[in-house]
Amino acid sequence: MEAEGPKASPHVLIFPAPAQGHVNSMLKLAELLAFAGVHVTFVNSEYNHDRLVRYTNILARFACFPGFQFKTIPDGLPPEHPRSGSRVMDLVDSLKSVTKPLFREMLFSGQFNSVSSRSSVSCIIADGILSFTIDVGDELGIPVIHFRTISACCFWAYFSIPFVIEAGELPIQGNEDMDRVISSVPGMETFLRCRDLPSFCRVSNPAEPNYLQLFVEETRQSPRARALILNTFEELEGTMLSHIRTHCPQIYTIGPLHALLKLKLGSETTALHSQSSNSLFQVDRSCMTWLDAQPLKSVIYVSFGSITTMTKDVLMEFWHGLVNSKKRFLWVIRPGLVDGNDADRQTPAELVEGTKERGYMVGWAPQEEVLAHPAIGGFLTHSGWNSTIESIAAGIPMICWPYLADQQVNSRFVSKVWKLGMDMKDVCDRVIVEKMVNDLMVEKREEFLKSSVEMSRLARESVSEGGSSYSNLDRLIDDIRLMNVGAK
Repeated sequence: MEAEGPKASPHVLIFPAPAQGHVNSMLKLAELLAFAGVHVTFVNSEYNHDRLVRYTNILARFACFPGFQFKTIPDGLPPEHPRSGSRVMDLVDSLKSVTKPLFREMLFSGQFNSVSSRSSVSCIIADGILSFTIDVGDELGIPVIHFRTISACCFWAYFSIPFVIEAGELPIQGNEDMDRVISSVPGMETFLRCRDLPSFCRVSNPAEPNYLQLFVEETRQSPRARALILNTFEELEGTMLSHIRTHCPQIYTIGPLHALLKLKLGSETTALHSQSSNSLFQVDRSCMTWLDAQPLKSVIYVSFGSITTMTKDVLMEFWHGLVNSKKRFLWVIRPGLVDGNDADRQTPAELVEGTKERGYMVGWAPQEEVLAHPAIGGFLTHSGWNSTIESIAAGIPMICWPYLADQQVNSRFVSKVWKLGMDMKDVCDRVIVEKMVNDLMVEKREEFLKSSVEMSRLARESVSEGGSSYSNLDRLIDDIRLMNVGAK
């Protein structure tokens, strides 16, 4: 029988988009809510849940939380589909055609009800690119909160695209100057260039059906949600947040989520949590032993995330640049990172030798631990938001090589606004890679370290007791409890 009265625990359904960065941050939120006594149902795609179970201790880790359960839903793609590179957009299409009607059916039929308490869902926290959850929630009278796993600055850039089109600043003409300044995004008028717009803006006709239109439309649905959650903190993105609040007044900034989770668990952290991960890939921990043997701040960490793909020629430019820099490097070469038929092409002897001397390569790394390691002095990154905010929290300066979607905006803010590193977008040349690595690790090291250390301090303060993110999480939990009382 369903529990009665205001003391009953709320039952929150959390539904991420089925990609590594989305699942990772929303699992962290799930753990924070469960730790606070909220009953949570976490809905993963079947494909991703299988990978999580295979590569992590996820089931054992969440078994300690009463009322926590995992549920799965098909993502509409066959298991052999790569779900990366340009083909990641197939996932967006299949979510609309396959997952959307299944989600509605499962929610209506009670398949997401809590097994332990038999309670129905009292609140949905859905990925902000799954706006169909608002329609389903409205049908059942269930409040929906959006969680956008991108930065506030990118959310605002997506939201502002109609302004840019109306001002005649889009589309970008085929061969025009990509450094032309875009002046119609409020708050970014002086520094946002064509090349810094989200990658989907590089279309010839933004009025035609395309992925730019899709992501703008999804972002424009967020004001319909009860509230908006962002994995950021006020001291980092306050200006952009003030613009977003003119359309979405109820915002919970609760980042950096990984740092907040670590602090909240505190003494409760056990051996089960100390080396846990939310990874969809097999983590190779041998790199931590290698890092232990390296001097302080001597290693540049290189990782391009879970979706980026590149040709072997591009990979070789990075490799030559890293080896020629004479700096130590730890490089994540994810399975599927290199596309094309030349992935097995022979590697020049000087690269093999240079890597033996100063480098280490793994298929996937425990990134939060890596960035917190004292041997790390810089991060060559694709500028995904999880990677960016983890680097900010750790006080590690960045070289940004964005690949897709939000990453173009993030990299501009890292370099131009926050002064936390350099932006290498739209370029891949061994000479530039070598120069930027040396600038980051030697020539401009003190300059970047100073700003990175200061922003790291602000990040720590935000998740400490009384800080903005700490307080916003408490407010979110209180508001979820109030929704539960209202549903009785």
